[in-house]
Amino acid sequence: MSPTTVPSMERVDLEDRKQLRGAFGTFPTGVTVLAVGGDCPRGMTANSFTSVSLSPPLVLVCVGKDALMHGSLERSQTFSVSVLDAGQEAVARHFADPSRPVGAGQFDTVGWQPGPKSGAPLIAGAVAHLECAKKKLYEGGDHTIFLGEVLSAVRWPLREALLFTGGRFRRFAPEHGEGQVT
Repeated sequence: MSPTTVPSMERVDLEDRKQLRGAFGTFPTGVTVLAVGGDCPRGMTANSFTSVSLSPPLVLVCVGKDALMHGSLERSQTFSVSVLDAGQEAVARHFADPSRPVGAGQFDTVGWQPGPKSGAPLIAGAVAHLECAKKKLYEGGDHTIFLGEVLSAVRWPLREALLFTGGRFRRFAPEHGEGQVT
């Protein structure tokens, strides 16, 4: 790029949800399945997840107030997070599909097991499993921020995480050069 060439830019109208989502979506994230157990287990694809603290071990997830998972998570004392493997795009799409069955039936098409600490479903083949105790809720506009203390964590270091950016699922491509994303 020459010094006089300016890359094209798009101003984002903050009142336009599609444009704003596009701007927010430029930040690459991992992809998780957030789940609660109990009499009516529920899962949801979530990429609004992050670590907060190592001591104590804390994470947060953001859930839209209009999502069925919101009420389930409000009622539950515990939840799980399965960080999806690069080959689990179909699992991510399944738990993002609003037409999937409610209750335990939504887990029939994926391998899973109940977490030993929370009873919440843990997705088989994931890169990591976290079981959490819900600690606090914070208002976050049209979402609620759920803070959880990690009760248990397991990871599979040789697995590669599924990524999401620009409205698309992605994966690292180490065969094309260290750190590249496809």
